[in-house]
Amino acid sequence: MSKPKTILVTNALPYANGPIHLGHMLEHIQSDIWVRFERAIGNKVVYVCGDDCHGTPVMIKAASLGITPEEMIERTSKSHSEDLKGFLVNYDNYYRTHSEENHKISCEMYEKALKKGYIITKKISQLYDPVKNMFLPDRFVKGTCPRCGAKDQYGDNCEVCGATYEPTDLKDAYSTVSGATPVLRESVHYFFDLPKAHDFLYDFIHNTGVLQKEMGHKLDEWFKEGLKPWDISRDSPYFGFKIPGTEDKFFYVWMDAPIGYLASLKNWCDRNNVEFAPFTDPKSDIEMVHFIGKDILYFHSLFWPATLMAADMKLPSKIFVHGYVTVNGAKMSKSKGTFIKASTYLKFMKPESLRYYFASKMNGTVTDVDLSLDDFVARVNSDIVGKVVNLASRTAGFITKRFGGKLASAPYNAEILSLVENTKDKVCEGYESRNYAEAVRAVMELADEANRYIDKEAPWVIAKEEGQDDKLQRVCTDGLNLFKAIITFLSPILPEVYEHAKEFLKDDLRFEDVLKPLYDHEIEKFKPLYSRIEMPQIEKMIEASKEDLKAAKAAGAPSQAASGDYEPLSPEITIDDFAKVDLRVGTITKAEEVEGAKKLLSLEVDIGFAKRHVFAGLKAAYKDPAALVGRKVILVANLKPRKMKFGLSEGMVTAAGPGADQVFLLGVDSGAKNGDRVH
Repeated sequence: MSKPKTILVTNALPYANGPIHLGHMLEHIQSDIWVRFERAIGNKVVYVCGDDCHGTPVMIKAASLGITPEEMIERTSKSHSEDLKGFLVNYDNYYRTHSEENHKISCEMYEKALKKGYIITKKISQLYDPVKNMFLPDRFVKGTCPRCGAKDQYGDNCEVCGATYEPTDLKDAYSTVSGATPVLRESVHYFFDLPKAHDFLYDFIHNTGVLQKEMGHKLDEWFKEGLKPWDISRDSPYFGFKIPGTEDKFFYVWMDAPIGYLASLKNWCDRNNVEFAPFTDPKSDIEMVHFIGKDILYFHSLFWPATLMAADMKLPSKIFVHGYVTVNGAKMSKSKGTFIKASTYLKFMKPESLRYYFASKMNGTVTDVDLSLDDFVARVNSDIVGKVVNLASRTAGFITKRFGGKLASAPYNAEILSLVENTKDKVCEGYESRNYAEAVRAVMELADEANRYIDKEAPWVIAKEEGQDDKLQRVCTDGLNLFKAIITFLSPILPEVYEHAKEFLKDDLRFEDVLKPLYDHEIEKFKPLYSRIEMPQIEKMIEASKEDLKAAKAAGAPSQAASGDYEPLSPEITIDDFAKVDLRVGTITKAEEVEGAKKLLSLEVDIGFAKRHVFAGLKAAYKDPAALVGRKVILVANLKPRKMKFGLSEGMVTAAGPGADQVFLLGVDSGAKNGDRVH
């Protein structure tokens, strides 16, 4: 048997300016399942997380609520912790980046990088809000795209044509904080010299096995374009840690956020009298494993290892990257009630239902996971209730009523029990590789065989036959020993059901004993271990999610000047100006990704009298282009065709939302026909 490992496992830190939703829960559930499995097979795991507290959004959100950032962090941390515990995510320590530990470690790492020549300074020009007296991050500046002329685009990229640019390139720029026109000001900033770490990073990404191969290929884009110095500073006012040796410069949030993993660990070590140093010593055999979403890949795979290397600290052993969550094949939607908060879900459903469903869909890749609500109900009812719990309920009664709760001393069919051994390796391999779908599939195949065996032997028939008590006891004992193995295999996914099963079977159900059946063993009277999901529960949850949105609006959304939630109106136009825009109803007949484009989808739109080819910046919002085929949309039909890098775009589909993955195509009532003009 191999020597048990010690592993530090971290989960990406939820941002401290909003609630946790089911999209967040995918990652927390994924990491919790892996941790529970690693512990079950004998490894020592320290499992930490916390809130990401710093940055301009937190500062602005707190101001809009009339409280300090520290007060908002307290509220958010309590809410996040309750949600995670509600989903049975069992962190050893859930902490925060705004802490003394994080401040100390961040400054120490910075000083080491500075001494080794990785910190450089240079003067840059930035847009400045003259009303709020603050420099503006790219995402707090909007304006007209310098390439295609689309209005209300973010300061770093255009969601319409996919162009990337500097915020100073925007036309008609405005601050989303105050609505004021930004002015250009110079400031000295601090940079981490990423090009100096080029060779180290290339080797780390491609030759260590730390990342999934597809993620390594994704990062090749950075090396092809050439690594650039990483801006790690922000100007006052800013909620964060002041950079040592400066008066008005603060660490950029992504500088100290991953250091928050170590701060949470340090806090746990201090409270439990555990030595911290070995966890950061490059020579120790302790492993460091990160679970992250694909949207923060480069922070964890470029910036984070570079800063660790510069500080002579242990590098990550594995960075496990996952995809997003969609609901019913589309991005989560507040208006449809599918943007579901963790707390809302827990009011109507058991946490293990979602844990099981997510596990059954996770395959260890970055493929998005779709929460199909109909399939969710069917799978939970069929698998957990119908196959697993039902196996125990249909055999346990005979043991307690006819045999005083005592199992037989030998099996009736030893061959059926041998299936457990055949299943174990598949289950362990699935969990270890995070291909939980394969682990679940193997367990359900065992459950199917177990139920077929009970159906064939029919203990309810045996019980009516004279002189068959021995057979009845042994067949039911076989069924309960199969249940014992199945629920032990599922223990990382269904921890509460597992605990109840331990009480029922009066056994520790250790993973190492999964191949050891229980004989001459007394069990408790069976009690229902799980209940079916009914569709009205789903419907109530959806309605409650819509009510959450209404309640937030009723509570009073922060003003535009405070939060930037709403964009200033464009200058007034006349009816004649509007009449120049020819909007037509159309149907998307083709939708494909554009090779080489980060944000664009290629669409063919049928407007009745013609078909138009359009490039649209919808890739982040609509993960499955094929799902768009058949959608009715509104097309700007008289927009001058524009030659783009990827081909000719002959119009523009209309959409709403702030951009990125928050873009929503405008729909059309069913009566409208292709080619109809919008008046």
